[in-house]
Formats: sequence, C-alpha cells, structure tokens
Amino acid sequence: MINSFLFKHIDNSALVVFRIIFGLLCFLESVGAIFTGWITRTLVEPKFTFSFMGFGWLQPLSGNGMYFYYAIMGGFGILIMLGYKYRFSALAFCLMWCGVYFMQKSSYNNHYYLLVLLSAIMAILPANRYASLDVKLNPKLKEISMPSWCKWIFVIQLFILYTYASKAKLYPDWIDLTVPKLLMRSKANYPIIGELLQNNFMPYLVAYGGILFDGLIIPLLLIKATRKYAFFASIFFHLFNSIVFQVGVFPYLSLAFCLFFFEPKVIKNIFLKRKEFYSKNEIIVPNYKPVLVTLGGIYFIIQIILPIRHHFIEDNVLWTEEGHRLSWRMMLRSKSSRTTYKLVNNTTKKETVLKLDKYLSKKQIRSASSKPDVMWQFSQRLKEDYKNKGEDISIYIKAFVSVNGKPHKQLIDPKVDIANAKYNYFTHNDWILPSK
Repeated sequence: MINSFLFKHIDNSALVVFRIIFGLLCFLESVGAIFTGWITRTLVEPKFTFSFMGFGWLQPLSGNGMYFYYAIMGGFGILIMLGYKYRFSALAFCLMWCGVYFMQKSSYNNHYYLLVLLSAIMAILPANRYASLDVKLNPKLKEISMPSWCKWIFVIQLFILYTYASKAKLYPDWIDLTVPKLLMRSKANYPIIGELLQNNFMPYLVAYGGILFDGLIIPLLLIKATRKYAFFASIFFHLFNSIVFQVGVFPYLSLAFCLFFFEPKVIKNIFLKRKEFYSKNEIIVPNYKPVLVTLGGIYFIIQIILPIRHHFIEDNVLWTEEGHRLSWRMMLRSKSSRTTYKLVNNTTKKETVLKLDKYLSKKQIRSASSKPDVMWQFSQRLKEDYKNKGEDISIYIKAFVSVNGKPHKQLIDPKVDIANAKYNYFTHNDWILPSK
C-alpha cells in the first residue's frame, strides 16, 4: 500500500512546469523587494533588525550589501527556472532566503515562511529532469516520470496549511466580522476599488468565504467532479487577495500548486506538447525508502504540531503572540498601542523616557509597542548598548494595547525590569499581563 502510494511512477509534467513557475516567482520576489523599496525600509534604513530568537547574530549586510544579496537570490531563481545546476541553485536560494527570513520579523509574513519550506522541498525533488539546461548538457538525466511522493508532498503540505488557516478563523472576532470590517476599512483609500470594498457584503465575503475556501479547497481539488469549479474559485480568491491585500507572489504560487491536482496528461498537453507522456504506472521502490519515510514522517509531524502549540501556552495567542508565528495564522488581528519605555540608571537612579524613533524605524516601533517578544529583544539590545558604555540599566514598559478595536489594556507588567527578565521560548512569560 505504502509502496503504491509513494513510489508508483507518474508523469512528471506538473513538477517540471511548477519548477519553471517557482523559479520565476523566486526571481520576482527577490528583485521586487529591491525595486519596491522593501529592502531599503526593512533592512537598510533600520540600525538593526529584530531576528528570530536564537538568530541575533544574523544582521543585514552593510552598505549596498543587501541589494547585492537579493540580486544574487534573484539570479538563483532564474537558474531554478532554467534548470541549470538545479540542486545547487535551489539549495543556495533556500539558504539565502532562510538567512533573510530569520534575520528579521518586523515584516513577518506567512508566504515568507512558505517559501522557506518550498525552497527546501524543491531542492530534493527531481524537477530538472525535463525541459532544463541540465538535461541539455547531460541527456542521461532526462526522465518523463517521477515517484508519486513528489506530488503528495505538496498536496499534504497544502492540506495542512489551508486547514489550519481555516481553523484559525473560527474565533469570535472573525465570525462576528470585527476583523474583516477592520481589514476592509483600511482599504478605503484604494483607487477605483476602495469604495467597492466598503460595501456591507464585503466583510461577509472575506470572513465566511475565507473559512470555506481554506477548509474545502484541497478536498474539492482532489475530487474530479469538483476540480474545475474549485480551480476557478481559486483564481478569484487568490487574485482578490493579490489586489486587495498585496501579499506578494503568494497568490500566484498558490495557483501554481493547482498543477498537481489536474490529470498529468492535461498538464502535459497544455504546457509540454512535445513531451512524451508516461503511462506505465511502474512501482519502483528505491534504496532511499527508509530515509524518505522517516524524514518525511518527522517533517509532517512537526508541521502538524507547530500550529497548535499555542493551545498549550497560557492565555490567548492574539494577546501574547506566543505561538503565533509558523502557524498559518493569516490576517487575524489588528493591534494599536500606546507604549512608553522608561530607562533607569541603576547607579545614579536617573530615569529617562526613551524616544523610540531615535532607535527604531516606524514598522519596528509598531512591533516594539505591541509584541512582547520584540519588546524583550529591544530591551536586551538597549541593556547591551548601555553596558558597553559602562552603565547598568533597568527598563520598565507601560504598554496599553488594543486588539481588534477593543478597549486598550495593559500588556506588560510595569513593575518588571524587562532588561533583566528571562524570556521563556516554549512556555508563557509571566511578565505579560493576562488578557482578561
């Protein structure tokens, strides 16, 4: 049973076409970050970045270094698309993208996380065995089939992603339209469509359309009778997200995944007409089966556990942010805050209220005003900076935060010295005040 599911060979047209689209999107994501000014705002102008916990040593390159960094990443995207030195190119892009991803979290986005996973997956797949420069240079590499696991690794990953995205929306502020209304209100200034987005129907479409789409799209794509309708629904859903929420290449990447749900012959006839179609359905069990099953099992167990870890941490993840990242929690909350940092010199007892714009960019200020882990990291950096000057300091934070338009409440215990507090990576931090 497992041999048939994982190692039955099928036509590889979907993977070949996906490689070409994936490489192009990697290129566009990389160069787009240069020309839209994202690199300037996120990695060049700030004096430092808030990295993921444990990656404090990852900081942007100085000068024009990050522009060259992204240009090189874009180059690897082109090489992936062309299938030249494919595994090296895919692995190089993966490592470089991981570097940027873990380097900063002020601009955290779920599609950045997805690109980490996909670039790692693509590096191990035989996606260069047809319509590639590698095959042109070495015809012995040419193949027209692939083992079934190359398809199912995408299907299972997408099922996990969409299922958790749907589940996360099943909470009061989404169901009663509080969050969708806030999202639409923030788009009122859009030219042409801004007024349309204020229609009373739009929050219902976003709220319940999002729940239904995320929860049903993968099963509907797998069923032949509903596949075409699900595909057209995907086109509408993802183009809507692209235009309204401007989430980069994610919508187009999501549409590209549909390649793995249609019959291989359909994909071949549309995109690779000269290619011979594989229909033998051979079951070829490779020597790497034990490694594949073991590592694949571990990978998907981690993917299943990560999005539910916040249920085992005290209080509401919308309030504490503990367990929020890597959990497919997309556009679920809006926060506003009134926050002050008080710095106390422990020797002279002099108190100073910090001007955050002296240290942080506008986007960083928003994070350091409402997200406890960023507040802690900023306090640690301040402590280290003052220590280098020969000063011992304490930092106390008064943060009044509103989640989804509700009344502001105090987030951080103002009596706790955050500069000298410990941060619990896997459990609740008691210096975060209760949400209720």
